Amino acid sequence: MVSPERFRKIRELLEKRQTDLTLVMDNVNKPHNLAAIIRSCDAVGIHQVHAISYRSSIKTKQHTAAGASRWLKVRLNESIVPVGEQLRQSGMQILVANYCPEAVDFRSIDYTRPTAIVMGEELKGPSQEALDLADNFIYIPMMGMVESLNVSVAAALILFEAQRQRQAAGLYDTRHFSDADFEQLLFEYTYPRFAAVLREQGKPYPKLDENGAFTE
Repeated sequence: MVSPERFRKIRELLEKRQTDLTLVMDNVNKPHNLAAIIRSCDAVGIHQVHAISYRSSIKTKQHTAAGASRWLKVRLNESIVPVGEQLRQSGMQILVANYCPEAVDFRSIDYTRPTAIVMGEELKGPSQEALDLADNFIYIPMMGMVESLNVSVAAALILFEAQRQRQAAGLYDTRHFSDADFEQLLFEYTYPRFAAVLREQGKPYPKLDENGAFTE
């Protein structure tokens, strides 16, 4: 059985998850970058991220990173186009990190709005398909000789600005899940192996009390 302290920490994690904030990794392919970006997404309370891969070698690395992720969902896709269309239909603004004449300082964006942040491939940047989806281009101002930051560092800076704005607006004080989704995720995060067995058997999850123990 899970300890009451750990159960309360898992519950608090889900209470603060931001379902209307996500990040799209557009062909990000280096394992350490994938892992670092996923950690940053977890740290700011993102519930689900998207990993786009056009090559099988990248998909393999992304699949490994997704499998190692315990506390947030990583959706793997072969094209950013349907992902972008789905995000836009859900009401999200799509921000692509890309230095160009139209780009604005990443801190000037309102991240309290439903938002998807797109980070491109390490060497080539975002794909043309990603650029075509953008509502805004954002960049990180720099004063030195370095022309760009590591993609995972850049993602962290943008994500923590989004967290700062959302925290100031009180968005972490309101649960984003329905009651049914919250209880389902709480059980799956608390007892992942048992949840997998019950799903395979087509059985409902037991109810949990305030300490994470079964009530039935």
